[in-house]
Amino acid sequence: MSAKKIDMRTPLAKVRGLGSAREGTGHFWRQRLTAIANIPLILFFTGFLIALNGAGYAQVRAALANPFVGLVMALVLISPLYHMRIGMQVIIEDYVHGEGMKLALIALNTFFTIAVGVASLFALLKLAFGG
Repeated sequence: MSAKKIDMRTPLAKVRGLGSAREGTGHFWRQRLTAIANIPLILFFTGFLIALNGAGYAQVRAALANPFVGLVMALVLISPLYHMRIGMQVIIEDYVHGEGMKLALIALNTFFTIAVGVASLFALLKLAFGG
């Protein structure tokens, strides 16, 4: 017996040759994985803020100079930014219908995320390594 592959596309989709871009599941899983990763990261960040509440600049700098703390804080910046970029891209793809506007907004979304990430990581590194 041969396994026959069933095509679930509509007749119009078959004629046009349109189908899945095969990116939806990738976005879905990356969004979920970053959401799960963000839970312990944000809990760490909240604990860090509570622990250093009222601390001076030198004490905060000393805490961020710890390699473990610096690395986790970098992840606290990167993971939510990536999560946000994926989420905003899905919203733009779903609700913006003009192709030119959609492309421009996706590009701006990516550039905004990179700009915020670079500025935040620069500030973190400057604090951690003295500045």
